[in-house]
Amino acid sequence: MSVDARSHRPPLARTVATAQVALVVAFLTVAALWLGRMVSAGAGPAELRTGAYDPKDLVPFGMHGWNPFMWLYGLTALLYLAGLASPLLAGYGVVLLARDRRSLPRGLRVLLLAGVVAGAVVTVLRFTPLGADMQAWWMD
Repeated sequence: MSVDARSHRPPLARTVATAQVALVVAFLTVAALWLGRMVSAGAGPAELRTGAYDPKDLVPFGMHGWNPFMWLYGLTALLYLAGLASPLLAGYGVVLLARDRRSLPRGLRVLLLAGVVAGAVVTVLRFTPLGADMQAWWMD
């Protein structure tokens, strides 16, 4: 009797990998918007913290419920805030990689490893002075 390799796969491996990628992409999106806003306004990080350059002003067509860009902004904001859970996902990703590396497909192992590394880097960047400035601007 043959045993299917999929039956031994951890049930949350793909979910953890997808969540890690989503949180990192949200952080990179906010960082790109922050840097773009600084360049376009000719302002520095300290000026953006003052509240004069609100990130909601970047949403085309305004903040209305019928505007799909507003929903995209809201999703990005929620994922950016949920990014504080990146260390937990990175820790669980390390556990999955250590415990089940033989039963995971190669692509999923690579994605989990990339998510662990990117999650750790994003977490460190959040607690730098520039990361604090970016978060203060985004949370305005």
